[in-house]
Amino acid sequence: MTFAPLQNDTFLRACHRLATPHTPVWLMRQAGRYLPEYRETRARAGSFMGLATNVDYATEVTLQPLERYALDAAILFSDILTVPDAMGLGLSFALGEGPRFAKPVRDEAAVSALRVPDMDELRYVFDAVTSIRRALNGRVPLIGFSGSPWTLACYMVEGAGSDDYRLVKTMLYSRPDLMHRMLEVNADAVAAYLNAQIEAGAQAVMIFDSWGGVLADGAFQSFSLAYTARVLRQLKREHEGQAIPRIVFTKGGGLWLAEIGELDCEALGLDWTVNLGRARSLVGGHKALQGNLDPNVLFAQPAQIEAQAVQVLDSFGAPHTGPGTGPSHIFNLGHGISQHTPPDHVKLLVDAVHAHSRRLRNSQALD
Repeated sequence: MTFAPLQNDTFLRACHRLATPHTPVWLMRQAGRYLPEYRETRARAGSFMGLATNVDYATEVTLQPLERYALDAAILFSDILTVPDAMGLGLSFALGEGPRFAKPVRDEAAVSALRVPDMDELRYVFDAVTSIRRALNGRVPLIGFSGSPWTLACYMVEGAGSDDYRLVKTMLYSRPDLMHRMLEVNADAVAAYLNAQIEAGAQAVMIFDSWGGVLADGAFQSFSLAYTARVLRQLKREHEGQAIPRIVFTKGGGLWLAEIGELDCEALGLDWTVNLGRARSLVGGHKALQGNLDPNVLFAQPAQIEAQAVQVLDSFGAPHTGPGTGPSHIFNLGHGISQHTPPDHVKLLVDAVHAHSRRLRNSQALD
């Protein structure tokens, strides 16, 4: 496939730890309910899945935040649970509620029946990737994504979101063999899914280990980290001559940052509990860092939003500005943006990140 040349490569350069003129910024869940235009499109689609499975609608909402804000990357509009849905678990979203599976996986027979789905079941995702990439017309890179094997397993066993993860942890502790079997299938499915997104036009891919942080030490390494590593081993490193950066985000994973830093990927996402300077000293010598403003900062007053953005940038420290590779930072939130966020506050944030990160580079040039 032939796509328009990329006009803004700051995000991809930062993923590869190369110098950039400013710190690139994009936001997890940047296409979402906080935008009135998104809510209008979703109403036309009739449901979340009607939105996600329609190529035109998915393209439209992916581009909506880029029309408002000077973001440095787009992320595919989809859901982390498309893979188990393609396994036949029956994904649905009620308005104002989270995802729910009609057929949760809770016994040996259900686990034994799991298979890596036929990727044709997810053709609507890959068609959306290609459509979005064309619609971007080279403006910024497109990020593809999936949930991690462990995070998918949480939803597959619980059947929905959970406060205590009682059902999935019961299986983990009482029948670890079943949990490992499920995670093996999930890992191979996620790898095939992300590779198909790359082939369709995704220029970077991200694994969301949203629930890795709920695990005990020891269990995290065995049931989350090991299977994220299994996904990464299978991913394409380049496509049509272009390197494809791989990003891993583990919410609540700061305790294990040194171990996560050993993963075979280019960038690590961090939540707001992690100090970027300490993360840089620990893993910044071989990984780009992404994050990590608390999303609730966006409910503060404009001056406070700007001050907090500056604080995050300053906590990372002086950006790499020379030739070759060096420590690099991609500005993001520490988790997804809240649906209640005032849209004007997002513009304040994006503009503040670009302005202050340029000041940091200019001050270095003058030293």
